[in-house]
Amino acid sequence: MEDKNPLSPHIQIYNWHISSLISISHRITGIINIIIITLICFWASFLLLGSTNYDIIKTFFETFFGKFLIAGTVWSFSFQILCEIRHFFWDLGIGFELKTANLTGLIVIFGSIVLTILFLGKGLI
Repeated sequence: MEDKNPLSPHIQIYNWHISSLISISHRITGIINIIIITLICFWASFLLLGSTNYDIIKTFFETFFGKFLIAGTVWSFSFQILCEIRHFFWDLGIGFELKTANLTGLIVIFGSIVLTILFLGKGLI
């Protein structure tokens, strides 16, 4: 006799929660941040090859797509920082209650958007 029900939840019956969304996004932004830091190091190393190579990349970041990448980078780093603060409190044993975990997840999402707007609005980047 074969049981047709799966042993673990799969994509068709699984209900998404804020914690799972934050966890997956935290992993993705971590990978993106490593790539971004590597690209920034390459960009800075172009200074050794002369200022013309550096200026080519600098003019790219003055385009709409370049500014979009800067905004995405700022959001990615702010999201990562807020997630790491959340994990720090979890390491201390604080915030494991369901309501607290959901609230801190929402704070991470909206806080990263607010931080991005503040950074880009103030011209810090």
